[in-house]
Amino acid sequence: MTPHAVPVPAASSSFDVKAVRAQFPALQQQVHGKPLAYLDNAATTQKPQVVIDALRHYYERDNANVHRGVHALSERATAAFEASRRTVQQLVNAVSEREIVFTRNATESINLVARAWGDWQLKPGDEVLISAMEHHSNIVPWQMACARTGAILKVAPIDDRGDVIMEEFERLVTTKTKMVAVVHLSNVLGTINPVEEMIALARRVGATVLIDGSQAAYHMAVDVQAMAPDFYVFTGHKIYGPTGIGVLYGRESLLDAMPPFLGGGDMISSVTFEKSEWNGLPYKFEAGTPNIAAAIGLGRAVEFVRDIGFEAIGAHEAALLAYATERLSAVPGLRLVGTARRKASVLSFVMSDLHPHDIGTIVDREGVAIRTGHHCAQPVMDRYSIPATARASLAMYNTTDEIDALVVALDRVRHLLG
Repeated sequence: MTPHAVPVPAASSSFDVKAVRAQFPALQQQVHGKPLAYLDNAATTQKPQVVIDALRHYYERDNANVHRGVHALSERATAAFEASRRTVQQLVNAVSEREIVFTRNATESINLVARAWGDWQLKPGDEVLISAMEHHSNIVPWQMACARTGAILKVAPIDDRGDVIMEEFERLVTTKTKMVAVVHLSNVLGTINPVEEMIALARRVGATVLIDGSQAAYHMAVDVQAMAPDFYVFTGHKIYGPTGIGVLYGRESLLDAMPPFLGGGDMISSVTFEKSEWNGLPYKFEAGTPNIAAAIGLGRAVEFVRDIGFEAIGAHEAALLAYATERLSAVPGLRLVGTARRKASVLSFVMSDLHPHDIGTIVDREGVAIRTGHHCAQPVMDRYSIPATARASLAMYNTTDEIDALVVALDRVRHLLG
């Protein structure tokens, strides 16, 4: 077993959150003289020591460019970089490594599809269907694609609980629908969408499907062969990996047919002044020097999560969400925003007429880190007629003690702000 690695829990053992927390250096600190309670995981997760070690090892020992060198450092860097691609392939159960494209983040992955697929396939009068709970990253690229191509953006509404109204979703899926792009797990509401049902409805009319898995990928197992989307995207820094690395899974036949997104080095097989020919998958979509260290770190993060196991992580986080929901619901004047029938990890809330930024500032002084604002999902705020929410979001290393610390901090908010 590698240094700092978390033992794989036996089937009969309970989840040992203390052992998990010990792997994360950032969680050991104090903030404003209080133990840090980090509840901002939907924005980014903390990094385990094994990921930090992987980054340091690359820069200290293997720092070289990939794919183009024959010297030892380049060969080692290339081997580690491509090993991470295979690890990600296994994580999502893709058929081939050729279906895994490294990008900067999930936002770039969606933009890649909106450009390379959208500009190629969308025509005037075609429709792109999204949901009303999407992050800006899954709204703006499609607005831009529609503006370029003459396609029309359609939005499936959500109800008061935060569930997509599936009767309306089904009504909006027509023969004009060419792309269905929906989030797997909402970063504001915590809603887990019925993506399998959505994909099946899209398939009836021959529509292409993209699933934004930015939040889902670090909470639950993802099997793209079973789910059968055409594209699935997620970002490394939310699955305990480094920033600056994202993943686009794409069905190989689609990726192969799509034109490149960016031009430059490594995405070509030959270049003359008259024309260029493209490299094979996945390199056709990876122009220029990639974020090598971050890709290697992502591979180590995925291994870390798999060693613990999504079943154990999911059980711990579900119990924690239930506890947090009960505790926050009992805070006078607090209203949860997002009570979907299937939900995970996220607790957005408002408190009477208090501004969320004031809430966030005060709880920070108590050592509790939460997120405040519109969370890059302004249409969700508009749906509930609020400008912003405070948001506590959970990860595998959080504890009931940290939820209790949040509740104490919210009592402090009420005392100071009335």
